[in-house]
Amino acid sequence: MTNTIRLTMAQALTRFLSRQMTEMDGQRLPLFGGVWAIFGHGNVAGLGEALYQVRDDLPTFRAHNEQAMAHAAIAYAKAHFRQRMMAATTSIGPGATNMVTAAALAHVNRLPVLLLPGDVFASRIPDPVLQQVEDFGDGTVSANDCFRPVSRYFDRITRPEQIMPALGRAMQVLTDPAECGPVTLALCQDVQAQAYDYPESFFEERLWTPRRQRPDQIELAAAAEALKNAEKPLIIAGGGVLYSQASDQLAEFVQATGIPVCETQGGKSSLPDDHPLNMAAIGVTGTSAANRLAEEADVILAVGTRLQDFTTGSWALFRNPERRFIGLNVQPFDAGKHRALPLVADAREGLAELRAALGAYRAPADWGDLAMTAKAIWSAQAAKVTASTNIAPPSDAQVIGAVQRVMGSGATVLHAAGGLPGEMHKLWQAGAPGTYHAEYGYSCMGYEIAGGLGVKLAKPDDEVVVMVGDGSYLMLNSEIATSVMLGLKLIVVLLDNRGFGCINRLQIATGGANFNNLLRDAKHQTLPEIDFAAHAASLGAISQKVTSVAELETALAAAGNNDRTTVIVIETDPLVSTEAGGAWWDVAVPEVSERPQVREARKAYEDEVQARREGRDLERNE
Repeated sequence: MTNTIRLTMAQALTRFLSRQMTEMDGQRLPLFGGVWAIFGHGNVAGLGEALYQVRDDLPTFRAHNEQAMAHAAIAYAKAHFRQRMMAATTSIGPGATNMVTAAALAHVNRLPVLLLPGDVFASRIPDPVLQQVEDFGDGTVSANDCFRPVSRYFDRITRPEQIMPALGRAMQVLTDPAECGPVTLALCQDVQAQAYDYPESFFEERLWTPRRQRPDQIELAAAAEALKNAEKPLIIAGGGVLYSQASDQLAEFVQATGIPVCETQGGKSSLPDDHPLNMAAIGVTGTSAANRLAEEADVILAVGTRLQDFTTGSWALFRNPERRFIGLNVQPFDAGKHRALPLVADAREGLAELRAALGAYRAPADWGDLAMTAKAIWSAQAAKVTASTNIAPPSDAQVIGAVQRVMGSGATVLHAAGGLPGEMHKLWQAGAPGTYHAEYGYSCMGYEIAGGLGVKLAKPDDEVVVMVGDGSYLMLNSEIATSVMLGLKLIVVLLDNRGFGCINRLQIATGGANFNNLLRDAKHQTLPEIDFAAHAASLGAISQKVTSVAELETALAAAGNNDRTTVIVIETDPLVSTEAGGAWWDVAVPEVSERPQVREARKAYEDEVQARREGRDLERNE
C-alpha cells in the first residue's frame, strides 16, 4: 500500500521544490535557492501559506517589481552556470504579465527559471474575478496565456493532482542542457488551496546533475577532418562554454592546437582576456583582432553559441569563400545553423573528444603569429580609448577604463542594453569564468540592477559592479531598495548621457534626425534635471555624483569599503563611441523619404548589402 500525505496543491509544490538538490564542488545544495514573491489575491492565501511553512528550507524573498524579481532569479541561475535556480510567484493580472518580459529574456538566453503566476478560478463560479482577462470566444483563456510563446514548458494546474506530472516535466526542462529555459506553471487560485492525498515518494530528495552528452562518432569524425584540413581555423566561444563549465577544456584545446579564440557576449570570460590566443569580442561589438581573423577564417568551430546577428555581423563577417562552420552545441537546432557540420554534444565532452580526434594537428604558425599581432594592435587601441583624461563629459570607454583600473578583473561586472554592451564587450578585460555578466540576448533595459541582485545572491563574497545607463535606471531601479533590505551590497555605476544615447547614434547613422531619443530632442516644455544620486539615496543606498574620471576612481575605491549598495553617478557624452573594431550590422533604411539624409543613407545601405552579397556564398549562408 502506498503511503500518502494530505496536502494542498500549493503545499505539495513547495515541499517538492525544497527536496530537489544539486551538487557543486563536491557539496550537496538545494537546487532552488529560493522563491521571489509579490503576493496578491491570486497567490497569497494558497501559495503564500505554503511558502511560510517551508521558509527555513526554501527561503522567500520579497521584491518591489515582478519583472525585476524574475530578472534577479534568472541572473542567479546564470551566475551559477545553470546548476542552481530560483522560482518567482505573482498574483493574477498585472503581476503575472509583468513577468512576461523576463520570461522572454530567459527563453532567448536559454536560462532556467520557474514562474508560478496565480490564475483564475478553475471552477469558474466567481467569474469574472478581479483582474481576470475575459476572452469573448474562449472560456479557457487567461492573462497567463501570454507566457506560452516565451516558455519552454507551460501548464495550467486545474486539479490538485496535476501538479505531480507538471513538476516532473518542469524539472526535466529546467535541468536539461538542450531544452533549458523558463517554465510557467499557472496556478488556479482555488486549486492552490485544494487538498489531495499525495504519495510520500513524490517528496523524496532527488539529486539533479548536468547531462553531458558525448558526440556522435560520425559527426566527430567529420568535424575532426574539417579542422585537420584548416589553414585558418577559428573558435567562437559562446555561453554554452560557461554553462558546461568547459573553460579548462577550451584552454587545453587551444594550447594543443594553437587555434585562436573569440568570444560572444554570452561567452566572454570563457578564457581570461590576457590569454595570448584570446582575441576577445567578435562581431558588431567585436575587436579589430577577432573580426580580422573571422574575415579570413576557413573553418569556424562555433562552441555553445546560437550565432546571433551581432556575432556574425548579420552573416557578412565571414568572407573566406571556402569557409565552413562546425556547430558544437547540445541543441541540434543551434548545431546545424547555416549549414554547419553539426557536432551535437556537451561543450566540455565535445572539446575533449575533438581534441583527441585531431591528434597532432596544430594551426599553421603564421596564422597564430597573425592572431597575436592583431591582438597587440587591438590592445594598444583599447588602452588609448580607455585611458584617463580630463575631458568632460567622458566617454563610456573612459568610464569603463576607470572601473577596470580600480576594481580589476576579479570583480563580477554586469550590464545589459544600450551603448554599454558594445563598449564592454570590446574593452572589458575579463578574468575568471563568469566574472563578465551580460544580458544581450534579449537586450533588455532594466535588467541591470535586478540582475546584479541575483548575481550577488549567487556570489555573496564577490564584489558585484553594475554598469547602467540613465535610461535603463529610470525604467527599473526599485531593487536598489531590495538590495539594501537584504544586505546584498552592489556597486552601481550610473552613466548619465541624458537619454537613449546608443539608439540616438544609430538613428543618425541611418540618416534619421535627432528625434525622441535624447531628452533634449524629445517633446518637452521643460527639460528634466534628475538628481540620480538623491534618488538612489532615497532608496537607502550610499550615493554620490562625480564630475571626472579621477573623481570616479576615488569614489570606486571608497565604495569597496562601504557596507551597503553604493550608486556613483557620472555624466557621459552621448555621441561618442569606440570607433576601432566592430563590424557591419544590417539595419534597414527606408526606401522612401523626403529627407536627403535618409536617401543618402539608403543608397549607402543598398551598396553595402550588394557588396556583402557579392563577397559571400549565399547558398551556404542563407
